[in-house]
Amino acid sequence: MLGRVLIIAGSDSGGGAGIQGDIKTVTCLGGYAATAITALTAQNTCGVFGISEVPDAFITQQISLVMEDIGTDAFKTGMLHKKSVIEVVAAAIMPHVAHVPFVLDPVMFAKGGHPLLEVSATETLKKTLLPLAHIITPNIPEAEHLSGIKILSVDDMKRAAEKILALGCKAVLLKGGHMESEEMSDVLLSDNGFDVFTSARIDTKSTHGTGCTIASAIATGLAQKLSLKDAVSRARAYVRKAIETAPQIGHGHGPLNHGHTIKEF
Repeated sequence: MLGRVLIIAGSDSGGGAGIQGDIKTVTCLGGYAATAITALTAQNTCGVFGISEVPDAFITQQISLVMEDIGTDAFKTGMLHKKSVIEVVAAAIMPHVAHVPFVLDPVMFAKGGHPLLEVSATETLKKTLLPLAHIITPNIPEAEHLSGIKILSVDDMKRAAEKILALGCKAVLLKGGHMESEEMSDVLLSDNGFDVFTSARIDTKSTHGTGCTIASAIATGLAQKLSLKDAVSRARAYVRKAIETAPQIGHGHGPLNHGHTIKEF
């Protein structure tokens, strides 16, 4: 049940999101994490203060070498900050996605609002990478950006999910954490229609990395041959427990407790 996951994303120096959060998630759910780093960020719980780019050719080389030797049972992408990065990643994974699940987390904004995707690259994401995805996992601001629909209710979430699905991906998990309500709903749209997952909202600032974490958790589940619905259900449960047991560190949006499933020895 190991499940190999190749994560293609940016690094988070604060350790809560990005490659660091992804590796923790995959490992704690019993999978094996390999990586291709797309960018380095200087950030902490208070925000993103700098981005250093990785050359496109080196991104391709990382992916190619992992695939030639280790292989993968699922792909997961996170921060792909500009048009050329999206294009080289799409070219690198395209030969494999017919038989390897691909989870696309369309990282557009950091928790504090800092843009992590160039505006001009959005159309490239929609036309080049999104049609390859087995599932895309936007939050509400990202879904509004992709669908052109203002989201104020679960019904709006369903309409936006339909718009995004029409762009060519196989499934959409639209996350409702940004909606102001006592309950939080996530909407899954797939070949089986809609599934709505609802739970009580947790009043906390420890939410940094939730998007990266749930996408990597879903990818791990798919790599371990869970059904899409079961992978989403387990990922949501994992993220919820990680929020509930968060370490309460940092002065801004604090990180999750990714290691809550690790047994004490």
